[in-house]
Amino acid sequence: MHIEKDIVVSIHYRLNDDQGNEIENSFGNEPMVYLHGHNNMIPGLEKELEGKQPGDQFKVSVSPEDGYGPYVDGLKQQIPSEGFEGLDPKIGMEFTADTENGPIQVRVLEITEEFVTVDGNHPFAGKTLHFDVDITEIRDATPTELDHGHIHAGGGCCGSEEPEEEEEEAVVEEAPAKEDKPEEGTCCGGCH
Repeated sequence: MHIEKDIVVSIHYRLNDDQGNEIENSFGNEPMVYLHGHNNMIPGLEKELEGKQPGDQFKVSVSPEDGYGPYVDGLKQQIPSEGFEGLDPKIGMEFTADTENGPIQVRVLEITEEFVTVDGNHPFAGKTLHFDVDITEIRDATPTELDHGHIHAGGGCCGSEEPEEEEEEAVVEEAPAKEDKPEEGTCCGGCH
């Protein structure tokens, strides 16, 4: 079995910036799991995973165009402080803002007495991302996962429901056991 559309993929990864600084690391924690071919992974990394199998390891650099896109200056805005009345914004805080194009996730960059500066760009927008990837497991997606277009952690929809009765046991292919353990690290929950 190899990675292709409609396969559930489990990976461990280490993500570094251009200076070699570690941004994320899933080793030592649960692997990141996603449904391949359903826009659940940044395009550049998903393309590199295509055709691979459990036990494969590789390094790849993903350009902004194949990652989180270019940094868009227009998504950085100063909002009058009175718009935050009753709230206590802090630098780094993230929240959903309603815009004329629909809701977007924004991050607080700066706070002055008059304005709160927010940024609607993804934190990795405009950055080349350097991944070290270890494919740990793949399996066929369940019919419900295919219908919904994403995996069901814990058996239910995103781990929030009990598994459906008619779901069949998925065939899982794991990577061969390794003697050395992966490095300890932290993970923010996957490739966003």
